[in-house]
Amino acid sequence: MRALVCDLLGEDWDEGERRPEVAEALARCPRGQVMAARQGGCDVAVGVLEDGRPFVLPDRCPHDGGRLSDGFIERGRLVCARHGWELDPETGERVWPAPARPRCAERA
Repeated sequence: MRALVCDLLGEDWDEGERRPEVAEALARCPRGQVMAARQGGCDVAVGVLEDGRPFVLPDRCPHDGGRLSDGFIERGRLVCARHGWELDPETGERVWPAPARPRCAERA
């Protein structure tokens, strides 16, 4: 919900928020959840998949820069709360919507 309000107001509620370091965040993060953390001065999203595998990604959606730490895990994917983009939590690559395929050059 916070992501939607930020999107509508054009604000980033992250200012002044204390983010734990990655190790602390992973120790506190329950399976199937995502949370905000810091790694070397950078904002990251950390989470633990349902099967117990942890992940750390930059805390910005490749779609429009929204906070991935506001998202959720569904079917082993990290879902951005702003517009529903689904990412592979191990690579950070977009899974849905499917990446566009390059068009073949038209022949004359």
